[in-house]
Amino acid sequence: MAQWVNVWGDIDMTKKAPVKKTPKTQVMVSNVNVPGKKTNLDSEKYEAMKRAILKVTPKRSPGLTAAEMVTKVKPHLPEGLWPNKEKVGWWQKTVQLDLESRGVLIREGVQATTLASCVRNAVTS
Repeated sequence: MAQWVNVWGDIDMTKKAPVKKTPKTQVMVSNVNVPGKKTNLDSEKYEAMKRAILKVTPKRSPGLTAAEMVTKVKPHLPEGLWPNKEKVGWWQKTVQLDLESRGVLIREGVQATTLASCVRNAVTS
């Protein structure tokens, strides 16, 4: 058990040794609205949100609005990653923008932004 010595020289046995957290695997994401900017995110949450988005997004028009997508992805997300479904909107938007930048989702040309999956024949890198 680790021990700390205070400035007076007494041993403080009430403190516990710091727990080293194993680093989480990260994924680098882009934002279609900010070309060139990259951000690292927790890959487990990213992949779970990506699967949920692709599951609920239609392959053809009409797509979903961002608000509709948030509502539809919630039932497909693991409770352990999103307790009480907190921050689902932020993750949905971040992953949506990354998928747009990769050409997986496309915005349809309508007044309210709707999104649809894009079938890609290209080899992914």
